[in-house]
Amino acid sequence: MEAAADYQYAPLRIPPGTSRSAAATMLSLQADTGGWELARLQLHPDGTRKVILRRRARLSYLPGPVI
Repeated sequence: MEAAADYQYAPLRIPPGTSRSAAATMLSLQADTGGWELARLQLHPDGTRKVILRRRARLSYLPGPVI
């Protein structure tokens, strides 16, 4: 298993009312353009999605998340 220091993390919040397909599209764009991958997703009762993205620390020259 790899150490947490090998990764950068970016917390995001997707507002309630955002469709599942729109949220998936936003996250795929982050993965394609910034090298991010989904580390954790929490769906809250009010419909808010709390997302934690991660990427390898060596990819720090890529842009941060844009959501």
